[in-house]
Amino acid sequence: MEHLLKNTMPHAIKALLASLIPGGGQLLNKQYGKSGLFFFFFCMYLFVFKDLFNIGLWGLFTLGTEVPRDNSIFLLAEGLIAIIVLGFGILFYGINLRDAYQNGKRIDQQFRVSSIKESYQALLAEGYPYLMSSPAFFLLVFSVIFPILFSIALAFTNYDLYHSAPAHLADWVGLETFKKIFTISIWRQTFIGVLGWTVVWTLIASTLQVALGIFLAVIVHQKELHFKKLFRTILILPWAVPGFITILVFAGLFNDSFGAINTSILNFFNLSPIPWLTDANWTRLALLMMQGWLGFPYIFIVTTGTLQAIPEDLYEAATIDGASALDKFRKITLPMVLYSMAPIIITQFTFNFNNFNIIYLFNSGGPAIPGSTAGGTDILVSWIYKLTVKNSQYAVAAALTILLSVFVIAIALWQFKRTNSFKEEF
Repeated sequence: MEHLLKNTMPHAIKALLASLIPGGGQLLNKQYGKSGLFFFFFCMYLFVFKDLFNIGLWGLFTLGTEVPRDNSIFLLAEGLIAIIVLGFGILFYGINLRDAYQNGKRIDQQFRVSSIKESYQALLAEGYPYLMSSPAFFLLVFSVIFPILFSIALAFTNYDLYHSAPAHLADWVGLETFKKIFTISIWRQTFIGVLGWTVVWTLIASTLQVALGIFLAVIVHQKELHFKKLFRTILILPWAVPGFITILVFAGLFNDSFGAINTSILNFFNLSPIPWLTDANWTRLALLMMQGWLGFPYIFIVTTGTLQAIPEDLYEAATIDGASALDKFRKITLPMVLYSMAPIIITQFTFNFNNFNIIYLFNSGGPAIPGSTAGGTDILVSWIYKLTVKNSQYAVAAALTILLSVFVIAIALWQFKRTNSFKEEF
């Protein structure tokens, strides 16, 4: 009976089973050159990466057992690299199984299997896009995916100043770090306060720069206005100056002691100096005004191009119907501008949610707040920076990074889903 089953078993299944040892299925298919290549690469893979798998996987599970010999973070990174390399190995193994099975099916169907030269030519002809994009894919894995995996893994450890090399080891603690953020009073209050200001900052700053950019673009677009090129050149100047230079200049202008706003402008109107850098509310107001100044030129330029694409027939028809200038703006201009610019507007909100530069360069997230690890104007990304660089709370910072990423991705996907610009028209 066993002999009968073996004889009736399709050749494709035999090749698949033989390929459990890479190259075996190709050997059964009489593709000797391809069989040798698969077996050679399999042996070289095991020989080159055996130490990485041995130390990396051990280090990933244990994070070290002896100080100062072991460094938990290095072992964690090496373990993640081992996982990635193992993933590539599984991919290679799957290609080996699929190749053996597909060629086995061709033999079952009485077709001739291709030689190694013909397989190479077919790969160049049909798999050219994959060959060209594979270097970029490898770079993407190790420059983007690996850091993301490392940050995620770090959030599930207790890595901080007191659990770092060479004196101490870090340990896996599961969800303890996330639990600490929401249960310990100082962390919970700081997180809620910073998250609240981050949301307010994102909504007001983004809305301000978008509204200002659209408003100025509509004004300059009017037919009755002369010297449009001059006005457009002047209005994009804030965008022409590097942002960090503008922020540092504004930091000097808003200085409580010697800034021009207090010593010159407010003094000219006999008004009392304002504590721009020492009172959190005034600092927030200054940041919002600065971001409006920095952000509106880009919206202004994009809106200008969008306005020029709106057909004049619509405005002429509206004029015949007796529509006012405000009606034209509400019913024609604004809907078409928002429809075309929805992806850009979404990116402005996402950008400001993570706008580290203006927060840090203006006042380093200050002023300081007693009993808090964050400053009065810190947003989530600047607070994470302080936790990492100044307080050595690496695990907490990694956990907050995950929460921040989930929040931003969820909001962006929700906005993209509701935006007509991303819907296909049939």
